[in-house]
Amino acid sequence: MTIAKLNIQSVRNLCAVSLTPSSRINVFSGPNGSGKTSVLEAIHLLGLARSFRTSKARHLIHSGDNVATVFGEVDPLQQGIAQSLGVERNLEGNNRVRFAGEDIDLSTLAELVPLQVIDSATFDLLDGSPAIRRQFIDWGVFHADKAFIQLWRGFRRVVKQRNSLLKCGKIDHRMRAVWDREFVSFSEQITRLRKEYLELLTPEFDAIVARLLPDIKITLGFSAGWDQKRPLDEVLAVNFERDLRQKFTSAGPQRADLRVKVDGHTAAERLSRGQKKLAVSALKLAQGHLFYKMTGRPCIYLIDDLPSELDAAHCQLFCQFIEEMASQCFITCVDPQSLAHQWQSGTEVMQFSIHDGSVTPL
Repeated sequence: MTIAKLNIQSVRNLCAVSLTPSSRINVFSGPNGSGKTSVLEAIHLLGLARSFRTSKARHLIHSGDNVATVFGEVDPLQQGIAQSLGVERNLEGNNRVRFAGEDIDLSTLAELVPLQVIDSATFDLLDGSPAIRRQFIDWGVFHADKAFIQLWRGFRRVVKQRNSLLKCGKIDHRMRAVWDREFVSFSEQITRLRKEYLELLTPEFDAIVARLLPDIKITLGFSAGWDQKRPLDEVLAVNFERDLRQKFTSAGPQRADLRVKVDGHTAAERLSRGQKKLAVSALKLAQGHLFYKMTGRPCIYLIDDLPSELDAAHCQLFCQFIEEMASQCFITCVDPQSLAHQWQSGTEVMQFSIHDGSVTPL
């Protein structure tokens, strides 16, 4: 997947920006507040119809305008055929997405534009809630197995209904049995797909983290969301009275977690800030590399303030990984010299300067 042309209108301070990016490395430099991250945000809008910085459309859309729009010429299947893709988001938070002249839904858009973001919020993969790590796993499962999205939608419908019954306080045992059977069926299928995906991801992660952090042994583990020594239907039965009091289902894939550990302790407790950035970057790089191996399609990487938290040696090593991958990358930094000499002579690199929402090729 590559973006051949990019037009941005009314995304934060980017009133009207047109770019012809490199198919490999694109570096955007400028002072804080100039609009560097807004370029990445616009690309994220093009790929997922939402921002990675805010859930409120009024913060995304340029002051005084009603709509933010991003157009791109993209080659989603790497066939050398560029097609038009446009995403529009208005102040009410409504989206319109068109690809090759036709309206498409958000799941189709996500399939077309596989994005990986590495920014300050990526630290939440270690420091944040289990929900963030589930999202990380499910991104990979979504792209690995087309059945997953329907399974997940079905599961969400069932768990919502089961929780509604728990909130009522009285549940007919026959009705409960019906929803529990569906709950268990969806849960087991989702958990199997998650486990299979992590079995493929782990060696990719191990290889990358061994180069980025060779002196630290980081391991990945998986918690399904319930004690798998017992069947899930038995767990639901044992937990039922407690669930009834708490008014929600306490066991199941909605409670799953990715465990990232160092010497038996959570990585969040053991790693420094710089080591955390390398560890979460290794997770994102491994996920993108596995996606490429499985589909033959590279991800697009959006990397905000790459030199931050990294010393020169690790920044250089990170750039080597990026070069080894077939991905198109959009990278921001404050000082253009911080990334000017990190690349091999044969790598296609374009540099852009951003000032007050204006983007200029260097």
